[in-house]
Amino acid sequence: MTPTRLPAAMRRRVIAESHDRCAYCHTTTAVTGAQLVIDHIIPESAGGQGVRENLCVACHSCNEFKGAQTHASDPMTGKPTRLFHPRRQWIEHFRWSEDGTEIIGLTPTGRATVSALNLNHPLIVEARRRWAIVGWHPPLEDV
Repeated sequence: MTPTRLPAAMRRRVIAESHDRCAYCHTTTAVTGAQLVIDHIIPESAGGQGVRENLCVACHSCNEFKGAQTHASDPMTGKPTRLFHPRRQWIEHFRWSEDGTEIIGLTPTGRATVSALNLNHPLIVEARRRWAIVGWHPPLEDV
């Protein structure tokens, strides 16, 4: 299946709505300098459409780990669960660790998403530690 090319206006709108941060890990481009990519929340291969509600921006790491996944196992129960919807569910499924370096899954969906997207891999945790020292992290909207 050939991916659908999104219209430029749609891409610009999704990027503008992101406030320059990854919809999954909330890392901002201001601290990484890395461009974000458009992600289909429900992948096209699983029937997802190229409509605003199904699109978000993601950092390279989150985009690579998510791939075409829509579900993952909750590491606490082992039960399959749907990954969270990044356009509307962050606050109910996650919180930052006390030191602002790790994303803590609060629900089965949150835990499954943290695990599946590897949101606390050692390199990003170390980067967050450094960003927190200078007050760049965690994002104020999440605190």
